[in-house]
Amino acid sequence: MEKENTNSKIEEAVQQQEKYWCQNQDRCGGCFYQEIPYEEEVAKKEREIRDLFDPVIQGNYLFEGIISSPKKEAYRNKMEFSFGDQEKDGPLCLGLHQKRSFFNILNTEDCRLPHPDMGEILLATRLYFQEKSLRYYHKKRHEGYLRHLLIRRAEKTGEILLSLVHSTQLPAEEEEKILSGWRDRLLSLEKEGKLEGSYAGILHTKNDSLADAVINDGTETLFGKDYFYEELLGLNFKITPFSFFQTNTLGAEKLYAKVQEYSSFSENAEEKPVIYDLYSGTGTITQLMSKVAKQAIGVEIVEEAVEAAKENAKENKVENCIFYAGDVLKVLEAGQGATELPYPDFIIVDPPRDGMHKKALEKIISYGVKRLVYVACKPKSLARDLEALQNAGYKVQKLCAVDMFPRTNNCEVVALLEKEES
Repeated sequence: MEKENTNSKIEEAVQQQEKYWCQNQDRCGGCFYQEIPYEEEVAKKEREIRDLFDPVIQGNYLFEGIISSPKKEAYRNKMEFSFGDQEKDGPLCLGLHQKRSFFNILNTEDCRLPHPDMGEILLATRLYFQEKSLRYYHKKRHEGYLRHLLIRRAEKTGEILLSLVHSTQLPAEEEEKILSGWRDRLLSLEKEGKLEGSYAGILHTKNDSLADAVINDGTETLFGKDYFYEELLGLNFKITPFSFFQTNTLGAEKLYAKVQEYSSFSENAEEKPVIYDLYSGTGTITQLMSKVAKQAIGVEIVEEAVEAAKENAKENKVENCIFYAGDVLKVLEAGQGATELPYPDFIIVDPPRDGMHKKALEKIISYGVKRLVYVACKPKSLARDLEALQNAGYKVQKLCAVDMFPRTNNCEVVALLEKEES
């Protein structure tokens, strides 16, 4: 009887775990922790963060552990899929790259990271273009039509925005017929009740770049509109196919709430600070901090992101935000002493994966603000930048990890640093 109970528990555990597995678990390099319970994955990530920062951080600090993602599956609100084949001259595939392969593409409509709606759209798109015998764009020969499929899905509303990325190697009349047929095939999914969400827009994007990347050489709308809105901590953000936005919406709310907590500013304070949000993207943090700031200033090198930030601030009726487009170092140097760029009281940095350029970091340190918050999408970059910050008198007070990417080996970190008195 005891043996039967043990076998039953093992079978139940296996069945529970199998629901997280996809057909490509041994071939796709996207997921690292598909075969272990999520609790074990989080514990492993937490140990890795401690092992990385404990030897680097000087003195005592409060490690607040890791905040789990609210969703462990179907959390990605954006995916970029590639057309290709899994073997030379094989049937058309549409999905993700095979592990350790530049050319082989896996059909990944079973992927568990995005919402199942994306899988339905992926499958319908692949079958449609297989029927039409259209060729994918060959990376070496630079011939073919189909390149990528970009899909975004709003977490709060379920609206879906997608764009077929293709070359311009089809005659215009043939292309129009092909694209309208694809649009109608996708619309039939919604009509037949195969989607939980609904389409905001179906688009197509021209791309004749030699690079194997999603590049916008011109986008046109086949159905609906070219944007939707996503809500984040009470603010609305306009999302276009190529907007920068955190890929885990609910996880981003946890991340940004931690940034707000570390700022320690009150909306009711008599004297409010000037806050710099450097590497600000579409201005999410800038707008969130505007509630407690006299003025919140965002700096971002991507001009499209800055324009989106301005539009989002207008949509949210936020009037004390200013956004600058340009390299962080150049913008700060140009604004030194200028009336339009007041001296900061508090600085938040959220740099790209490689961290901050040495001179930009030196410039940020030169302001001598009492406190700053560093948001790192690559913890190793923060660990490297801490050397200069600590040498300049900044001490890590608190550090918290946020699991923005369940089932992968990535994790974000937020650190609060305070400048010690000389």
